[in-house]
Amino acid sequence: MKAVIQRVSFASVTVDGKEVSKIDKGLLVLLGVQSGDEKADADVLANKICNLRIFEDENEKMNYSLLDIKGEMLVVSQFTLLANCVHGRRPDFLSAEKPKEAEEMYLYFCNRIKDAGVNTVKQGVFGADMKVNLLNDGPVTIILDSKELKK
Repeated sequence: MKAVIQRVSFASVTVDGKEVSKIDKGLLVLLGVQSGDEKADADVLANKICNLRIFEDENEKMNYSLLDIKGEMLVVSQFTLLANCVHGRRPDFLSAEKPKEAEEMYLYFCNRIKDAGVNTVKQGVFGADMKVNLLNDGPVTIILDSKELKK
């Protein structure tokens, strides 16, 4: 599983011109499910993201996690994170999980975030053409791969 985490002042998802999800201060997580990902991948990634100390304290040091600030999270599925751009000019997505299995893992991941104590967990619409609007705070953007975290 791969995730791009962005610290945001707000984020929202629109599908077919209608806003379907919106959060205030917190994290926007773009999540790609790779073929062969297991629940352990979602578990390690969810734990790491919820506890990353990337929010500033009173001294402007990144000392607080999403849980510490009681922030919100918006999780958006994004298979393009699994793009292979090594050959040619058109990426292939052969390492992305099949849609049915990917959606199950995506939902499992979102539930693990809730289980970790994040009170507001919003979602995009799996498989839809989504428009994501955000105000990146910092900017703070971090890329995580569950395979690296499990080592």
